[in-house]
Amino acid sequence: MTAIFRREIKSYFVTPLGYVFIGVCQIFSGAFFFFFTLTSNDADMGSVDFSPMFSLMFFVLMVTIPLLTMRLLSEERRARTDQLTLTAPVSLAGLVTAKFAAAYSIFLISMAIMPVYGIVLSQYTDALNWFTLLGHMTGIILLGAVYTSAGLFVSSLTENQMVAAILSVFLNIGLLLTNIAASYAGVGFLADALRSLSLLERYERFTIGMFELESVLFFISVVAVFLFLTVRILERRRWA
Repeated sequence: MTAIFRREIKSYFVTPLGYVFIGVCQIFSGAFFFFFTLTSNDADMGSVDFSPMFSLMFFVLMVTIPLLTMRLLSEERRARTDQLTLTAPVSLAGLVTAKFAAAYSIFLISMAIMPVYGIVLSQYTDALNWFTLLGHMTGIILLGAVYTSAGLFVSSLTENQMVAAILSVFLNIGLLLTNIAASYAGVGFLADALRSLSLLERYERFTIGMFELESVLFFISVVAVFLFLTVRILERRRWA
C-alpha cells in the first residue's frame, strides 16, 4: 500500500499534472482572495466575509479535481496493466485507499496556502475571525475528499481519461442537485431525505462556524461509500 502511494505521488510530479493542478488552484484562490476578500472588505467592518472566495473555489474544485483523478484507474485499464495491479500482493481496499490518499494529498498541498491568506488579511484589519476561516477551510477540505473519492470511483468505470473527467464533473454536479431537488419537493419525507443528503447544506454549516460531528461523519461516510463501490468494481474485474 505504501509503495503504491509513493508511486502515485511520484507520477503526479513526473508529469505536469500535479504542477498544473496546484498552480491552477493557487491562481484561482489567489485571484478570488484579492478581488473578493482583500479589496472588498472594509477594515472597520465587524467581520471579514470569506464566503465569496470559498464559494467560488467550491465550483473550481468541482471541475479541477476530476482532472486529478481521471487517470488513477482508467490509465491502467487502457494500458492493459490493470491485471498486474489487481493481482499484486495488496488488498483491493489497500490499493484503492493508496490511490485516493495520493490524489487527496495533492489536493491538500494545493489548499495549504489558505492559512496564509488569513495571516495576510490580519495585517490589514482587526476584524478577522479565525474561527470562521477555519470553518471555511474545514468545509472545503471535506468537500475535496468527496470529490476525490467520487472521481476515483468514476475512473474505475472507464478506460478513457477524458470520459472519466467529464463523468466526474457531472457526478459532482449531481451531488449538489439534491439540495435543489429538496427545494422543489416541498415538505415531507422525500424533501427531508434529499435535504439530509445535501453536501451543500452541510458545507454551509461549516462556513458559519457550526462544527458538527454529524456533518463531519456525513462527509467521511460519503467518501467511504465511493471507496467501497470502487473496490467492488475492481473485485468484479479481477474475477471477470
